Amino acid sequence: MTIKRMLRIAFLTFLSITTLCPMTVGSSEAATDCRALSKTEAPIFSPPLAQVVIGAGRLQFYMAPNESCPMIGIFIIPRDAVIAYSATDDGWTSVMYLRADGSDVQGWVRSSRLKTTGTMAPSQ
Repeated sequence: MTIKRMLRIAFLTFLSITTLCPMTVGSSEAATDCRALSKTEAPIFSPPLAQVVIGAGRLQFYMAPNESCPMIGIFIIPRDAVIAYSATDDGWTSVMYLRADGSDVQGWVRSSRLKTTGTMAPSQ
């Protein structure tokens, strides 16, 4: 991985963590605190689920379960596998994606684009 690419990834990660995301509420403009929303509590899968991306096109990662909090430039594509840890009632799943280089990305994605393929429990 080049230095330029590593710096770009670090910068985009920094932006996604520190950004206050604009959001329209009714007719007035408000700011969504993505950092606070990222602590959203959701029922935890035990054991975590193995899931795969379905559908067409990119599946955007979000810092919080809110359309106003995208992680700019961070997405997965159909047939990518993720580990799902929890899900909200309004259609968001907390996942981790393992990159080919061994690093990982954690965030929220839309549940409707995921299909469960199994669990991440140790074999008995």
